[in-house]
Amino acid sequence: MKANYHKYILNFKQASGTSRGILKTKETWFIVLNLNGKQGVGECGILRGLSIDDLPEYESKLRWTCEHIHLGLEILYRELISFPSIQFGLEMAFKSLISNSPFELFPSKFTQSEDVIPINGLIWMGSESFMRQQIKEKLESGFTCIKLKIGAIDFQTELNLIKSIRSEFSSDDIELRVDANGAFNPDDALEKLKRLSEFDLHSIEQPIQAGQYETMAALCEQTPLPIALDEELIGVFTVTNKEKLLQTIKPQFIILKPSFIGGFSGSQQWIDLADSKGIDWWITSALESNVGLNAIAQWTYGLGSKLPQGLGTGSLFSNNFDSQLIVKNGTLRHDNNLSWNFNI
Repeated sequence: MKANYHKYILNFKQASGTSRGILKTKETWFIVLNLNGKQGVGECGILRGLSIDDLPEYESKLRWTCEHIHLGLEILYRELISFPSIQFGLEMAFKSLISNSPFELFPSKFTQSEDVIPINGLIWMGSESFMRQQIKEKLESGFTCIKLKIGAIDFQTELNLIKSIRSEFSSDDIELRVDANGAFNPDDALEKLKRLSEFDLHSIEQPIQAGQYETMAALCEQTPLPIALDEELIGVFTVTNKEKLLQTIKPQFIILKPSFIGGFSGSQQWIDLADSKGIDWWITSALESNVGLNAIAQWTYGLGSKLPQGLGTGSLFSNNFDSQLIVKNGTLRHDNNLSWNFNI
């Protein structure tokens, strides 16, 4: 078996705002395996500034991985514990290699175009008018679950936006989620949660910055609005520490980004622990290209979750790869009439 890696820069169609700043490009890496004329493709979906493996030696670790591909997935996965995005890329590449098609990793009714995955419509931060325009477009596109990124503009303006949605659409019509990306100050986070809860929201992701276990635990205990942990899961590698985190904080939800937490295997560990504690969860992408998004979507479908997932990010980029994924009426679909065009 031979392995090599490639860097690829994804360009946003429109600069996308988060509480950490404006995103214009997204770096990603691909591992390509070749064995007896078959090819396997995996995406290492690193997000600079957020991924735990955003390290100076990232490329050298990718090179080492390809040079030692003969060790096999199990040994390499263990060796790469502090590089979860490379773990994910490897898992995907090996699964791709043994599949009948390099892009049908988990055959199902979803890959046969017989079923769909409900997803949330993502509203990026920006000016009030820009956010209103996005909301209008998502509603007109048939989304019944919308996720707003908050925390970058004035909180009262954000509340007014949410209020304007609720004045027109009840929670029976539209499920609203918000994502603070850790932007709230612990001192007034509970008060902000109380004000947000007046609008019958589904949940809030990561209200305060990760790593403040006691403060987050107190918020989860007192909150009138269900809290979903997201960034909190990044960098928690062992089952023991995952168990400790969930036991200490007791969140209402956890959100799983396979690129950030060790791929399918690392995500499944979190799911098993959460299920044992009555904590619900959903899966979301981390701005991967359509290659990574495709793999995550197929795996997610097999989990059988009924919650809207956070998977519709493929259309954000101007130079994404042509794939069989489409977003329609608030769902992610696999259209076998479409073709892949993967060139790196």
